[in-house]
Amino acid sequence: MNRFDYVRATNVAEAIAAAVEPGSVYFAAGTNLLDLMKCGVAQPGRIIDVTRLPGLDRIEWLADGDVRVGAMVRNSDLAYESRFARTFPSVAEALLSGASAQLRNAATVAGNLMQDTRCAYFYDLESACNRRLPGSGCDALHGQNRLHAVLGWSEHCIATHPSDFCVPLVALDAIVELLGPHGPREIPVEALHMLPGSTPERKTALLPGEMIVALRIPAQAAGFAGHARYLKLRERTSYAFAVVSAAAALNIDGDTIHSARLALGGVAAKPWRARDAEAWLRGRRATTGAFAKAADIALAEARPSGDNTFKIELARRIVRRALSVALDGTPAIMPALPASPFSTLAGANHV
Repeated sequence: MNRFDYVRATNVAEAIAAAVEPGSVYFAAGTNLLDLMKCGVAQPGRIIDVTRLPGLDRIEWLADGDVRVGAMVRNSDLAYESRFARTFPSVAEALLSGASAQLRNAATVAGNLMQDTRCAYFYDLESACNRRLPGSGCDALHGQNRLHAVLGWSEHCIATHPSDFCVPLVALDAIVELLGPHGPREIPVEALHMLPGSTPERKTALLPGEMIVALRIPAQAAGFAGHARYLKLRERTSYAFAVVSAAAALNIDGDTIHSARLALGGVAAKPWRARDAEAWLRGRRATTGAFAKAADIALAEARPSGDNTFKIELARRIVRRALSVALDGTPAIMPALPASPFSTLAGANHV
């Protein structure tokens, strides 16, 4: 049994001071951390309970048009906040695509951003995993790897990032606000998660003791509200991580694409922003041919990491589909699940 200290912080400064101790972790809902502790993957020396920190559970609409979401806002509360869902529909759709309703009611914004890999070899203490134990090897490379990465992987790690929420956040240039022993700083969500390279144990760009205090989505992202979707393909209808997913957003002027945003999930150790495809779409007519070409550009660097060549074509197809449904327009009533006829509102039918 792993013994650990438990600290219930009463303010942010107290939490950060306690987290300076090596082996410390922050605890909110614990939907990921507790799983890792139960199976012995995570063995923290100190748990800092941040569930009662004041001021971190608010959604604030700022004067400059940005929206600031506190780290402790629950996933369900954010997805169902009507103004937020209207302004950033792909983010709300991604939130509703993740986990079960019970977990969404407990999970927090910061916890979702910080959730760990779900590779089976990472969870199995008998398997070699560089992410869990640096230098031990990667059993996934020659094991069951049909759902593993096709972009940004290395021989040291081929795991994929599990979050749905982070994919549209990356596409919309969202910012993470951090506070640590050396003061505040901000980084793009796109820079929060690290590709494995030769150091897969370094999973995020957070410095020791830093905690996420808020997420900020810039005002410009609201310009995509009318044509933004998140699509997720999974092996079973609900409560499963993405085999592949895509967030697409278009700013349309007539039939011409003024600007585009595109990010993929389930293909790399972090949400994958397809900037080259975005640049190619800019100024072009919104056609199925243009979307097919953009998908080819988005997956140009993809290569199988094992028995998962099919994921590359699957990712191309979901990019094309996401762009097409974004072009059709954001639905007035968001489906409870991607491609589902059921609405998030009782008695309403999306189709």
